[in-house]
Amino acid sequence: MSDSLRIGSGAGYAGDRLEPALELMERGRLDFIGFECLAERTIALAQRERDRDPKAGYNPMLAYRMEHLLPLARKHGIGVLTNMGAANPAGAAAKTAGIATKQGLRGMRIAAVTGDDVLEQVRNRPGLKILETGMALESLGSRIVSANAYLGVAPLLEALRHKADVIITGRVADPALFLAPIMHAFGWDISDYQRLGRGTLVGHLLECAAQVSGGYFADPGRKDVPELWRVGFPFAEVYPDGNGFISKLEGTGGQVSTATVTEQLLYEIHDPAAYLTPDCTADFSGVHLHSEKTDEVAFSGAGGSPPTDTYKVSVGYRNGYLGEGQISYGGANCLDRARLAGEVVRRWLEPVAGSIADLRIDLIGYDSLGPSAGNRSPAPREVRLRVAGRSEDPEVARRIANEVEALYTNGPAGGGGASKRVEELISVASVLLPKSEVAHTVKYMET
Repeated sequence: MSDSLRIGSGAGYAGDRLEPALELMERGRLDFIGFECLAERTIALAQRERDRDPKAGYNPMLAYRMEHLLPLARKHGIGVLTNMGAANPAGAAAKTAGIATKQGLRGMRIAAVTGDDVLEQVRNRPGLKILETGMALESLGSRIVSANAYLGVAPLLEALRHKADVIITGRVADPALFLAPIMHAFGWDISDYQRLGRGTLVGHLLECAAQVSGGYFADPGRKDVPELWRVGFPFAEVYPDGNGFISKLEGTGGQVSTATVTEQLLYEIHDPAAYLTPDCTADFSGVHLHSEKTDEVAFSGAGGSPPTDTYKVSVGYRNGYLGEGQISYGGANCLDRARLAGEVVRRWLEPVAGSIADLRIDLIGYDSLGPSAGNRSPAPREVRLRVAGRSEDPEVARRIANEVEALYTNGPAGGGGASKRVEELISVASVLLPKSEVAHTVKYMET
């Protein structure tokens, strides 16, 4: 058993920067690095891409990232775990193996974790309750396009036991990408929930990358962060009992402090004493943070108890079409001109108003966050009108976008910089599915 494990964060969302991750791999003396790249809707959108092209459906930055990080992983012996597989982990693994082979990285083992796609199981249970609305899943009818369960550490541990160098998953719980290598390194039992709660804390602190080292934290004059333009990604040093510290590379920008760690600790947490994950019910209510060194925060005191017998499942469904148009007005009286433009578009849309849901007419930078902000604000020197609405009819959505563009010559003076877009909306609903109905598989590719 190792005395400690060092694990880094290489990404906190699908399009995150790569340079800080590469620097961390080069200089961080890491054992593992996790790239967390899935949000709630990401996998549903990826499934739509795979439906159009069976070879697609994984993170569009996967090839770019792998081309740069695989040589460093081999050079420094760093294990890589990522959910960049999205809706097509097998395709992502094949692409990664091809890149490694092309780079001459012989003897690498790439693992693809599947089983999170539970669309068939969900369709066979129309009575499942949607957590957000309380309605039955069958209320979505034929609009469902994807259903993915948040798997836990089990398939990742299997891949680690089979000496996988790179593990690519679809939907897994975000902390699992970091918890699994910790459990593997220290030989934790899967029912040691106290330690699993501590490892889950590590994963939760690392899963959003720079958020814990100054990104998404900075607020000039209130929470100043040094050299945010070169923020360093974080790493954690973890001990066999699950406690440890979080830090970043010396010489990088950003900061790791009790304040940044506290904000990330509470990020997306409903009940700190009962954070539900597939592997345990983590308890963060007794966490103690302590800092004696610059950019180093020790953590201890997390706990855990058994998990529930269900997986959370994100169900992606078609939710109509978005039509959106924007145009700017600047200079004297720009606010009143923008207001007139919005009223003009509203009148133009009256014939199809019954087919539009959630129509919004906002003045970005003035009242788009609510009327109270506008009432307190002085007249601006520039303002951007945004008109957006949802419709089941794509032609109505297209009309919304086109009518805003038509303000160029049919609206008030001085409109410029018009833009428009129409896209199908994919929304997400959540249900709970018994774990007994979900089975994972792990497939391996050798270079």
